[in-house]
Amino acid sequence: MPGEYSVITKGNDKPIGVHTFAVEDTGEQLRLETAASFDVKFLFIKAFSYRHQNTEVWRDGCLSSIDAVTDSNGKEQTVRGRRDGGDFELARTDGPKTLPGCVQTFAYWNPAVLESEQLLNSQTGDYEPVTVTYDGPDQVSLTGKTIEAVRYTLGTRGGDITLWYSRDNLTWLGLEAPAKGGRTLTYRPVSVPAGIDDGRVVAQND
Repeated sequence: MPGEYSVITKGNDKPIGVHTFAVEDTGEQLRLETAASFDVKFLFIKAFSYRHQNTEVWRDGCLSSIDAVTDSNGKEQTVRGRRDGGDFELARTDGPKTLPGCVQTFAYWNPAVLESEQLLNSQTGDYEPVTVTYDGPDQVSLTGKTIEAVRYTLGTRGGDITLWYSRDNLTWLGLEAPAKGGRTLTYRPVSVPAGIDDGRVVAQND
């Protein structure tokens, strides 16, 4: 199951915050609770702050509801919506919108995003076109272990996001994404996620 992911700036490897993901499976639905808290400092002065709280409910592989609030450096945005019949009724800071069909968010923990052509941005409420490219096998280092993985590129309007999943069961292992100021955000779990097959741990690093 998803858990806590550390977030660092790749340029200097200094941690800037934590993004937590918790998914509860009741058998009838999946409930996601996620929270992010980032602070970027320059010469000990806070240059950028980011806070994000999001609750999503999923049924039959589709988003059933979303309730998200984001404070990005003092600018607050809300995204709330419910599936009503065959459509998804969305209320955003910028105004309402109706989305047809099965809607999915940028839920990296859910490997079904790898089959999507559009994804809902839980911060802005934009329904964004995406492309997915399989890049092949790879390896990911986590907490002293090297794990067999597969790598994908998720193409978005904001730039390419690199995603890693375990090779055996597509458990999410992390990502790299472009950020403001030419930085790169890197997500890695703070521990090896549950469900990783020990046979896919190819090395124990000292």
